[in-house]
Amino acid sequence: MKYLFTFLAITVLSISSSFAQADAIANFFEKYMDDERFTMVYVTPRMFQMLDRLSPDDIDDPDADVVLQVAKDLRGLRILTTDQNPQGFYKEFNAKFSKSNYEPLMLVRDKGSDIQFLIDESNDYIRELVMLVGGQDEFVVLSFTGNIDINKVSKLAKELSLPGGEHLEKLEDKN
Repeated sequence: MKYLFTFLAITVLSISSSFAQADAIANFFEKYMDDERFTMVYVTPRMFQMLDRLSPDDIDDPDADVVLQVAKDLRGLRILTTDQNPQGFYKEFNAKFSKSNYEPLMLVRDKGSDIQFLIDESNDYIRELVMLVGGQDEFVVLSFTGNIDINKVSKLAKELSLPGGEHLEKLEDKN
């Protein structure tokens, strides 16, 4: 009985820790999504469900296939970016966000910017991709959720010209 209680306590703590990380990202977005200093993009799970129902034949655009192929496996996208006090926001986010539940995928230092790609992986698929950019000129936090294929996400960012998306090309280059 003592072992069962210990096992349950550890399980509850690890689950609540995962939710705390998701809450740290969500809280940061909620705090700044209406702040005029930020550019904010939020694509809801409902939008991805709607895109999943479309076929390339429904849209008269040759690039639509790329978007639809990626969108069918995604469930959410949030982006916050600013060029005002970028290092301050980068430090604030890092202070609230524990990376213990995420595996570093790639770290890049490029022209005075630190770029981090972190993944939450389970059962051999990536459930969340977090990209953090902090430098002299910009701060970006991006979170993709769903069943993620890194190469497809990079192509989607390129097609949609997502803020901060040019950094995702670095992932594609490494694969």
